[in-house]
Amino acid sequence: MKKTAFWITTGLATAAFALGGVMDLARGADMEAAMAHLGYPAYLMTLLGAWKLLGAAAIAAPRLGRLKEWAYAGMFFDLTGAAFSHASSGDPVAKIATPLALLAIVMTSWALRPADRTISAAEVETVAPAPRLRAA
Repeated sequence: MKKTAFWITTGLATAAFALGGVMDLARGADMEAAMAHLGYPAYLMTLLGAWKLLGAAAIAAPRLGRLKEWAYAGMFFDLTGAAFSHASSGDPVAKIATPLALLAIVMTSWALRPADRTISAAEVETVAPAPRLRAA
């Protein structure tokens, strides 16, 4: 059950971010108008589109635990930023709720990750330990 829920939520998150990335990179008139409405320059779509595609690829790929953590974090920032931008622009509740609903899917995918898709103990130990303070 957990494995099935993981794959469903990961598939939905991957599809949403891949599609969003393609739409951003295509820079259609509707997307440019939406970005302008939110107060963002059109060129930001190129950067966001590339990041969305890379994030989708990272969470879909096997292993790469540390990269997946960054990808999930980026998705969190993207989606909370989108919800905040819509709220700040006076958009209706549905426009605010949509990225938050997708955020719930992304967070569920993250929470249900199997052990081979997380940062392993070996990866964590490669980070330099914090310096120890000496007692005076």
